[in-house]
Order: sequence, then structure tokens, then C-alpha cells
Amino acid sequence: MSTPKPPLRIGMWSGPRNISTAMMRAWENRGDCAVSDEPLYAAYLAATGLEHPMREEVIAAGDTDAARAIASLLGSVPDGQPVWYQKHMAHHLLPGMDRAWIHGLHNVLLIREPREVVASYLKARETVTAQEIGLPQQVELFAMLGAAGTPPPIIDASDFLRAPEAHLRALCERLGIAYTPCMLHWPAGPRASDGVWAPHWYAKVWQSSGFDPPHTVERTLLPPQGEAVVAECRPLYAQLHAHRLRVGG
Repeated sequence: MSTPKPPLRIGMWSGPRNISTAMMRAWENRGDCAVSDEPLYAAYLAATGLEHPMREEVIAAGDTDAARAIASLLGSVPDGQPVWYQKHMAHHLLPGMDRAWIHGLHNVLLIREPREVVASYLKARETVTAQEIGLPQQVELFAMLGAAGTPPPIIDASDFLRAPEAHLRALCERLGIAYTPCMLHWPAGPRASDGVWAPHWYAKVWQSSGFDPPHTVERTLLPPQGEAVVAECRPLYAQLHAHRLRVGG
């Protein structure tokens, strides 16, 4: 009797205001993949006390015990699926939080040019810090995983949107699973897998049925604090961008 193949647990580490939710749609649409939407969000809000939109709803719906939430991510896969896509926000990794469990995932970093992130973030929030957009944590993850001999593939959002099929094919190959064209299109509308915060943040994704083409972002005039965060994050982004997945169109 053959030994059952262990499930593939994918940890996709992004910052906010990226294509992370559309990417979650792509993986869920495979048909063989369970997805989890920001499973550390409730613990993050409870630990930091930050005022986020729908804060109380997020805390009530999630697990505020980080250790317990992490243990569940290494436990049984929802619905017994062979693939488990975990959409994580890098900034949910707070100082002092256990990182050892991350080695139990097949990790991927999803990055976006910091000016685009900050400009989008400030449309929804009054202030921003480098820690809140996740680039310092992504650099930390890249160093930690590289030191362990498992450097994660890095996907740049702009590159991806220019050639989503090529990127998904390359990523699936890296992960040792078959690519399926089902990943390129999905039914519009909400999903039961969406976080409770979806009504506040996911309007555009709910209207989508595939990845949007890339668009030219005008150089937005940012307030001084925003410009300072962009300047702080630019070298971090450049460091990761140099290692991004490069594929043909």
C-alpha cells in the first residue's frame, strides 16, 4: 500500500493593496485547493490594538490566539484537499511571534512597488508606516528562508499582471503541481472563503472574473509621511525585486 502524499501547504506572503485576493481566487478556482484568507488577522489586531475597519467583526470571527491559529495552519487541510493556499499578510508577523512554523509551508513572496502600495493604502487609511505595508517583514522572511536553504520564489505584481499565465505555470512547476487554465478566470461575486472584512475591501475583486491588465500608475503626490515611507521601503523592494521570478509573456 502506497503512503498518502502529504498536502501541499502554500504560504503566500504579501503586503496590503496588492493582488493577493485575486491570487487567492485563482488558487481556489483550481478545484483541488482549499484557501484561507489572512488567518492571523484577528491575532494581529488583538495584539496591537490597532483600529482597522471592521476591527471588532474581524476579532469576533477569527482566532485571537496566535499560537492556536498557527497550529491550525499545520493541521488538517479544510475539506481534505491536497493543496492548501494560505493568504498571509507579512505585517501580521509581529516581533517576537514564532517563525519556526513557516518552514512547514511552501512559501512565496508577493511584492509591489512601494509608491503604488502607499498611494493606495492612504486612500483607505490616514497614516502609514513601513511595517504596515510589510516590506521589512518580507525581507526578513526571504533572509530566514534563504538561510535554511529554501529561498522563496518572489512574484512582482506588475510583472505578474503582464503575463499571469506564464507566472502561474512557472510557480506551479516550482511547487511541483500541475498548472490548470482554471486559475486564470473565476466567477464574479463573494465567496464563503472571504474574510469577514471583505465588504469593506473586496468590492473590486467581487466584480472581477480574472486578473486585470496592468495599468500605468501616475506619480501620485503623497504627503510627507507617505514619501518618507516610500523612501524607506524602496531599497527593501529593490532587494527583493532583484530576485523576482522572471518568465516570458
